[in-house]
Amino acid sequence: MTAGTFAITQEGTKLTVQGRIDSTNAVELGDKLEQALKRGQTTIILNMLRVEYLCSTGIRVILKAYKEAKAAGGKVNIEKPSECVKNVLGLVALNEMLIE
Repeated sequence: MTAGTFAITQEGTKLTVQGRIDSTNAVELGDKLEQALKRGQTTIILNMLRVEYLCSTGIRVILKAYKEAKAAGGKVNIEKPSECVKNVLGLVALNEMLIE
């Protein structure tokens, strides 16, 4: 996989995301999160160690899934965030809420 290539893989309740999450592919991430929630998976873990860029649309889809999971008694958390993810979420004061 080349640098910046966006990919999502799923293993159980864990989604591994890598590459750039931008306005052209954040919808795909949102769809994967929504599908998991519709299947009754109210606890979702995002491995974002290899995410190189996170745009506001990406933050929005993660936050939407977080709110839906929380309303169902679950959670969406980010484990192993990249430095980029930590920095971006820190700027919008969501790191403590989302990073496990």
